[in-house]
Amino acid sequence: MENNSWHSLSKKDVLDNLGVISNFGLTDEKIMENKEKFGANVITPKKEKGVLIRFLLQFHQSLVYVLIICGVIALFLGETVDASVIFGVIILNAFVGVIQENKAIDSLKALSKSMTSTTTVIRNGKSSVIESSDIVVGDIVILKSGDKVPADIRIIENSELRIDESALTGESVSASKQINELDEKTPLADRTNMAYASTLITFGQGLGVVTSVGDSTEIGKISKLIKEADEFDTPLTQKIKVFSGKLLWFILFLAIFSFVAGYFNGLDIRENFMAAVALAIAAIPEGLPAAFTIILAIGVSKMAKEKAIIRKLPAVETLGSTNIICSDKTGTLTQNKMTVKKIYVGDALYTITGDGYEPKGILLNIDSNETKMTNGIKEAVLACSVCNDANLIFKDNEYSIEGDPTEAALIVLGKKLNVDYDEFLKTNPRIDLIPFESDYQYMATIHKNRTIYLKGASEVVIPKCSKMMAIDGSLTDFDKEKALKMVERLASEGMRVLGVASKKIANLNIKHDDVKDEMVFLGLIAMIDPPRVEAMNAIKACHEAGIKLKMITGDHAVTAAAIARQLNLTNEGDRTPDAITGVELAQVPDKNLPEIATDISVFARITPEQKLRLVKALQSKGNIVAMTGDGVNDAPALKQANIGIAMGKNGTEVAKNAGSMILADDNFATIERAVEEGRGVFDNLIKFIIWTLSISVGIAFIIALSTLFSKSFGGHLPVTPVQVLWINMMITVFLGTMFSFEPKEDNIMQRVPRPKESPVLSKLYVFRIGYISLLMVAVCFFAFFNEGGALSDANQLKVIRTIIVNIMVISGIFFMFSCKSLKQSLFKTGILSNKWMIVGAFAMILVQIAFTYIPVVNKLFGSAPLSFVDWIYAICGGLIVFIGAEIEKFLTKKI
Repeated sequence: MENNSWHSLSKKDVLDNLGVISNFGLTDEKIMENKEKFGANVITPKKEKGVLIRFLLQFHQSLVYVLIICGVIALFLGETVDASVIFGVIILNAFVGVIQENKAIDSLKALSKSMTSTTTVIRNGKSSVIESSDIVVGDIVILKSGDKVPADIRIIENSELRIDESALTGESVSASKQINELDEKTPLADRTNMAYASTLITFGQGLGVVTSVGDSTEIGKISKLIKEADEFDTPLTQKIKVFSGKLLWFILFLAIFSFVAGYFNGLDIRENFMAAVALAIAAIPEGLPAAFTIILAIGVSKMAKEKAIIRKLPAVETLGSTNIICSDKTGTLTQNKMTVKKIYVGDALYTITGDGYEPKGILLNIDSNETKMTNGIKEAVLACSVCNDANLIFKDNEYSIEGDPTEAALIVLGKKLNVDYDEFLKTNPRIDLIPFESDYQYMATIHKNRTIYLKGASEVVIPKCSKMMAIDGSLTDFDKEKALKMVERLASEGMRVLGVASKKIANLNIKHDDVKDEMVFLGLIAMIDPPRVEAMNAIKACHEAGIKLKMITGDHAVTAAAIARQLNLTNEGDRTPDAITGVELAQVPDKNLPEIATDISVFARITPEQKLRLVKALQSKGNIVAMTGDGVNDAPALKQANIGIAMGKNGTEVAKNAGSMILADDNFATIERAVEEGRGVFDNLIKFIIWTLSISVGIAFIIALSTLFSKSFGGHLPVTPVQVLWINMMITVFLGTMFSFEPKEDNIMQRVPRPKESPVLSKLYVFRIGYISLLMVAVCFFAFFNEGGALSDANQLKVIRTIIVNIMVISGIFFMFSCKSLKQSLFKTGILSNKWMIVGAFAMILVQIAFTYIPVVNKLFGSAPLSFVDWIYAICGGLIVFIGAEIEKFLTKKI
């Protein structure tokens, strides 16, 4: 029997198929047999790569291969110091990479953790408490309020059982359960005779037989979808790969060109090889991976302070590229707290203010003016408060509920309007009740005053009534058609509408016949899971930032569309957006889905598989898709999305494990701040890349030109390979980190998202790199020839090389300040907005003094002490580069 068809069998057929007796359970022999046959009740975790494998993968990069070859050549030529420094840099970068990956791996086995609770089962005719992981197919499980469902279970006995399945289906209303068989094609969300693993029993009790465990449960299937979901490189990672490929070909061209030029110019073969090595080292920004990681990590730290926890480092930047956010409804855009918003009593409609479980709110009439309590309103509110089994709890300065969320909303209503139902129950305690069942869709209680109070589905309650209580408490004729039209109106606003009624009888016990007719209609109670106020503001900010929003939920289409309208999800004001259901979506062929997914904003009654399909369809159009959610049903799409955003406070462990980012406060508004931070991180990365490549390319040009015109340079290299490494590592890693502290620019959230196909560097920025590089080359060559570098002896050559290294470093410091903004002048942005740059600049100057004057460093890097006049070259060179950069920005700022 397929595990998705148990709902279509009768209780007897289910037990017969599983070979179990409901009041005896499994025998020890059968337990072992079923465990062997169907497996344990644990979900198989995804196997992670070992630390060694992840460490070795750090070397699997084309630019790293070039560095390794350079190190081997240096070693072959006997340059052990140069080779050691090169290999040391490679290994250091690998360690930095693997450390960050280790931090990103979630050590919690969330899916298995979701099954660590205990469960009461019947085995060998006796009840016993066992670990949920020890449950097997065929076990008879005792279900009771407050328990987490341990496996997929077919319900065989039921007493008012209600289960919160919002984590699995997206519906905020607890599902009432029953034991009768259903049609085989019944959707998962409507299988009222099943209980699913990881859901929560909110009320009642029952008995069930386990039909699926572990990987075979619905949550297990979702786990499989998570594992199978494609892992995407982030937009920046993809662009860096393309950029690195182009840079590699550029480096190889320059190195070969340099070697060939040196050969035809009669350069010594050893010097020629070292020139090629130096050029390759110069052109490769060795510090880029480490600085890139550090800038992202500091961005992560900033986001954590905003309550956005990043699990996967590159996700910081991905937020800035996102152009579509697919959001779950329940608990993400809404509060996941059913709230009564309107009541209809005595032909008048009233509004109740306040959201959530906090009992603060007032009664407003149709003109939005506060109105006084009347006998009719009091009686309606009293009815739904006493015909109720929920409780409102105040603990740790926070309100929470015990019981069914719908009933809890009615309790909160009574508290808001100061209806003292507790006092009523002291004098008129409940004597008897008819519990709610989905078959008849109502609950009724009778009290000591011989009054029946009835609440239930409005379409069930209204036909039972013959009279209506007016506002003043008197009885009047009841217009059923008018009441039903009001139900339609409220339902069209996405509200769940309950009817309440009462009746006096002579007896103190209650039967269904007592409530079939002659009831007094007290009113309609309309409730909804209200939108988050913060979500509305965040959605508005997303619209301004050019980000489209999609609501993907397991809830009903009317409810979802109404919430979307209240949130202004489509930026179309009061127009209710179009919605499509899962049933309709299933009929859409794959080739048409991308267009529909792009055009439609609300998707209702959607299954986990369909969520995954929608995200893939949006990605196929080149979109950068973020998916927010908190439930088990969101996990596959969270994993598939370019960035999955899980709710941390009310989210399931499954969702957190699948997400790239977790919102610690479950606040949709935090996403807007995270997007802003992501854009700021990308800006700073681009500033850093332009800055570091200008230095690297400048050094590469110096070496290439010195080999092309080797005779003019006396066969000498202006800088050695190990000095190149010093510049690249000390400057780019140490000073480059300071870009991570650069404040975000003012207009950052008024820009449209970056196109996916746009390169890392625009043509303007490539031009800027070349322009600044040539400025640095010109300054360095002036110093080289002015100091007689071509005719220098070994000692004087060390001095000249030290001058050139200092020119590059000081130029880098000046240019760093110019790069604080890619468009605006430093005189407009100000030098003090990033104090860490100032600290870094002074620290770097101290490091260069050590490079120049400490003997041990002189020996290691081939540097030499400089005179005061020699420092003039470095300072003037830096000023020339800075002035040139500011002029270029002024001339190109409108491009």
